[in-house]
Amino acid sequence: MQLEKIPQHVAIIMDGNGRWAKSRQLPRTKGHLEGVKRVEEIVDVASEIGIKVLTLYTFSTENWKRPKSEVSMLMNLLAEVLKHKIDSLKKSNIRFQTIGRKDRVPDALLNAINQVAHETKENTGLILNLAFNYGARLEIIDAIKQIALLVKNNQLAIENIDDFTVSRHLYTYNLPDPDLLIRTSGEQRISNFLLWQLSYAEFYFTQKYWPDFDADEFKNALNEFQNRERRYGKIGKNDKEKR
Repeated sequence: MQLEKIPQHVAIIMDGNGRWAKSRQLPRTKGHLEGVKRVEEIVDVASEIGIKVLTLYTFSTENWKRPKSEVSMLMNLLAEVLKHKIDSLKKSNIRFQTIGRKDRVPDALLNAINQVAHETKENTGLILNLAFNYGARLEIIDAIKQIALLVKNNQLAIENIDDFTVSRHLYTYNLPDPDLLIRTSGEQRISNFLLWQLSYAEFYFTQKYWPDFDADEFKNALNEFQNRERRYGKIGKNDKEKR
């Protein structure tokens, strides 16, 4: 792996916990528990190799449509994981934060999120960013409302609205845009995730369910990223040579 070409920001849609469990005739809860182990493994690798931001799509605004028992289990599971991992995050110099709306999130989980974010805010290593109760369309709507209010209050002229204006009103205002998006389980869509921020990201899709996406698979995705040429609309090196 070429350390000088490590992506700054990797975003992951962790898909397939339920299907992983079903394929093994196990309850869906077992799939989510196994998925937590992969999160821990991938976070460790990302921190070790120098990735600056890891954004994990943990719970979408659409996930509230799942059975209440599963939603409750996921909320309790995340709260427990955060409580048990706070010391290791601090020791590993990892800064924890979330993006998404706070409404509907149970108090116990919200308290755990706020505590971990507060106690790791001075850390200078990997930023572990959980997209929780997150939906990209709602994020953009929230940004539009903030910008519209500035215009209404004569704090911003319409002609001065640009890419930067929008970006700094998104939930990810303090983060660079993702360089690489990974989605597991064979699905090839982005499911209302970081619609604005993924404009120039490289996409990597794998058939592996999330509980099977281990450190080696993660490194395969990073190697694939390093072998791609990111042109941002410009002519590539090979195209120049042909001319």
